[in-house]
Amino acid sequence: MKSGLSFVCPTSVSPWGTYLSQVDRVTPYLGELARWVETLKHPKRALIVDVPIELDDGTVAHYEGYRVQHNLSRGPGKGGVRFHPDVTLEEVMALSAWMTVKCAAVNLPYGGAKGGIRVDPRKLSHKELERLTRRYTSEIGAIIGPQQDIPAPDVNTNAKIMAWMMDTYSINRGATATGVVTGKPIHLGGSLGRVRATGRGVFVTGREASRRLGLELGDARVAVQGFGNVGSVAAELFAAAGAKIVAVQDHSGTLVNERGFDVAHLQDFSAKYGGIDGFKEGDRIDGEAFWDVRADILIPAALEGQLTADRARRITSKIVLEGANGPTLPQADDVLADRGVWVIPDVICNAGGVTVSYFEWVQDFSSFFWSEDEINQRLDRIILGALDQIWAKADEHKIPLRTATYAVACERILAARQERGLYP
Repeated sequence: MKSGLSFVCPTSVSPWGTYLSQVDRVTPYLGELARWVETLKHPKRALIVDVPIELDDGTVAHYEGYRVQHNLSRGPGKGGVRFHPDVTLEEVMALSAWMTVKCAAVNLPYGGAKGGIRVDPRKLSHKELERLTRRYTSEIGAIIGPQQDIPAPDVNTNAKIMAWMMDTYSINRGATATGVVTGKPIHLGGSLGRVRATGRGVFVTGREASRRLGLELGDARVAVQGFGNVGSVAAELFAAAGAKIVAVQDHSGTLVNERGFDVAHLQDFSAKYGGIDGFKEGDRIDGEAFWDVRADILIPAALEGQLTADRARRITSKIVLEGANGPTLPQADDVLADRGVWVIPDVICNAGGVTVSYFEWVQDFSSFFWSEDEINQRLDRIILGALDQIWAKADEHKIPLRTATYAVACERILAARQERGLYP
């Protein structure tokens, strides 16, 4: 990691602790369903697996893998798989819980799940990565499936890895099961629009929030933390709408450009060199200074725990669009609320990816596939409809959008839990 960049959470607050705090904040708005709220604080199932593989030099290496199913009351588990050296069980638990809330917030027929392996995939060869993926898939194979739990890409995983997972699961079951994962290559049952869906969802929710708050996108300054699949697509769409992308930060460095970046050029550079550091059309600044850049819209689209209370006091943005999962700590939420900053929470803002994953899953079952225009129209309709319900809830109770989102989602989750009852 380059000097001057801070992608590490600078506090001791854990992702699971952040999630539990969010649940506590919504409990007073759940009415009679509050008697079931402890359901949300206990993952239904957590699997820890050893993932041994033979490396190219003939030695055997062991990696620790996880798959957590947080809640299945509304349907099969849904959630990505990340390969990262900092993956922990506690982190995966939190991510699975946020998936439960996210799926319910946009009213998808899923519960929440998440998976990961503690590994730096950059240190593995292509063949080693394939062996790791296939062994992990075999180890968690007993609890995943098209009607049980459907993984998808996340940090450091992609369509190729989903193809290996689908193939491994299918071989072990003796039949092709394209619906066991989403985010696959198009020719293996993937969906058009899936790669750009999360970033598109960030843009759609941001455009709607800007409209409601009277912010003209043509005059808006945007700062983006994280320039991967989510942040770069969101930046591209905001720039196309007339906004200026004035600051970008990724794992390699932080750049500012008062005139606004040419996002296409920056995307090409990042894809070629593995990061934005060295891009000549911007000035390099210290990573912590990113939070001081003057911007109307802030998009944290990197990792969880980035927006602390201190950073929340420094930002100038009117709107925060959470492209990442859990980027804002509870104390920062309070600061932003006091300052009148609108936070569009992750569980609605970045729900475009899981929404199009749902479309992919549906298309796989029917073997009938939609055009990209159809995908985008359906995505926009679902996201905007969900945001409208959430905003109405916020106005009704005079509460932040995050609490309103959790109120809408948790009512659905706990109503399903109550109707299904306890067995035996």
